[in-house]
Amino acid sequence: MSPWWRDGVLYQVYPLSFKDSNADGHGDLLGVVSTLDYLCWLGVDGIWLNPFFRSPMVDFGYDISDHCAVDGRFGDQADVEVLIREAHARGLRIVLDLVLNHTSDEHPWFAESRSSRRSPRRDWYVWRPPAADGGPPNNWKSAFGGPAWTFDPHSGEYYLHTFHRRQPDLNWRNPAIERAMWEVVRFWLDAGVDGFRLDAIHHIGKHPQLPDNPPREPSARPDTAYRLLGEFDSVLHRYDKNDPLVHDVLRRFRNLLDTHRPASADAVLTEPGHRLSVGEVHLFDWPDWPQHWAGYYGAELDELHMPLNLLLVSAPWSAEAIRSAISTVESCLPRSAWPNWALGNHDESRVASRYGQPQARAGMLLLLTLRGTPLIYYGDELGLPDTPLAAGQIRDPWGHRQPALGRDPQRCPMPWTSDPHGGFCPPGIQPWLPAHPAAPELSVANQRDRPDSMLTLTRRLIALRRHRPELTSGSLDWVEAGAATDVLVYRRTHRDNRSYVLVNFGAQPATVRLPETITVAVSTVARSAASQGRRAQVQLEPFEAVLGLSITSPAANDGT
Repeated sequence: MSPWWRDGVLYQVYPLSFKDSNADGHGDLLGVVSTLDYLCWLGVDGIWLNPFFRSPMVDFGYDISDHCAVDGRFGDQADVEVLIREAHARGLRIVLDLVLNHTSDEHPWFAESRSSRRSPRRDWYVWRPPAADGGPPNNWKSAFGGPAWTFDPHSGEYYLHTFHRRQPDLNWRNPAIERAMWEVVRFWLDAGVDGFRLDAIHHIGKHPQLPDNPPREPSARPDTAYRLLGEFDSVLHRYDKNDPLVHDVLRRFRNLLDTHRPASADAVLTEPGHRLSVGEVHLFDWPDWPQHWAGYYGAELDELHMPLNLLLVSAPWSAEAIRSAISTVESCLPRSAWPNWALGNHDESRVASRYGQPQARAGMLLLLTLRGTPLIYYGDELGLPDTPLAAGQIRDPWGHRQPALGRDPQRCPMPWTSDPHGGFCPPGIQPWLPAHPAAPELSVANQRDRPDSMLTLTRRLIALRRHRPELTSGSLDWVEAGAATDVLVYRRTHRDNRSYVLVNFGAQPATVRLPETITVAVSTVARSAASQGRRAQVQLEPFEAVLGLSITSPAANDGT
């Protein structure tokens, strides 16, 4: 039997912005519980939750001060138990975001580490004396801007932080760190979670000598990067990530994930061997980066089940670029490895803002028909765009330092109803971030019963995936689009079942002739009854995507 995540759809929930259950303007765990029936109706199989652990919220949960406690903004441990129990009762899996690279500077481990150079936990973090000139130990940069080192006057040394200065990096060359973190993993497996997404996992592997990173030529940048990261891009990140150490750690993590059996099976839905491990791995600036990225599956497929794949996020909107992204992933996958695809997440501008609303509809059809596990970011099933914010509304620490890189616009509240703030919180309560001005129009309530809505399109595509074996287990082959210059066509095949996907990336109509006759099962634009009939030649409107079913396939209908 295949693991649940191989044929399933994973839905990302940013808890702060999903649903407020206690009228304090912050989304919380019981708010997520209240939406589980909606997620079942949508058809997803698992929920990836961004961090809800105890935190001073400098980086909104990615600065953790206690990995085994729930931050009060989200609820308490009893609420986690309710969420896991209610999700499992509906057949939904729960995947937690696990931050292994760093902690909050308010974590007791760091408080003890910085208390003295002779502290037993001094070596739990990365400390170094100043350089000869009194400055930082090397030229490493923080992703949030500035040096990756902060001087601690009390002990007279610098500590390393890949991200915010209040997120000190753990020293994974100290075996005590691994032992402590594996206790965290066991704690949550005992609670019944079904897997983990590992945040910035490539960063736990630093070169042991911490040498300077080589400078990047001013004119050079990663070919696949769609946005510049300022000072962070001034060096090539050769020594502050992707050291072989990370692969040793991941093999031991995977063994723990696959073998640990909770003392009580009451909360367990997923057998140990089917728990999911996905990891955030950014290596676009490395030579031969696809091979390095694919290496995170492990030589024996014994590391991550899936390193997260963000090539669709970074690709320009063109048939050539998207085909290249798909081919790159398919060509570098180890034998029997399983791909995954995403159009966005909590760190990236939303697809509707990057490309446009018609393109977002086509992108959703693309996402849900590719070979591999799709990851849907909350609100993308509604076509939710980035929310415009005034300077005084910025909450993201990255946005304060580098406004162009702020992540608040893609983290604004999920619109549920036509009420003020989209029903995210009660009227009269100010949400932690403003709702999008079009929240009532884009809301679940407004789209749910509309046959032409983005929500209806997404739900229908997910239903087709579940019913059509070629869309989950089938192979993917390119079909030449003939004279159509900005059109992508591929065929999904499983035994005698065949589906065709046609995506027009251009602003002009295009005509595609297929090798066999199809019926149009799904289109991202309104189609006449005549255009939905059996045909081997399909006329595509600008930015239209079509899913067509071979009329010779054994399935007599699409099951939706």
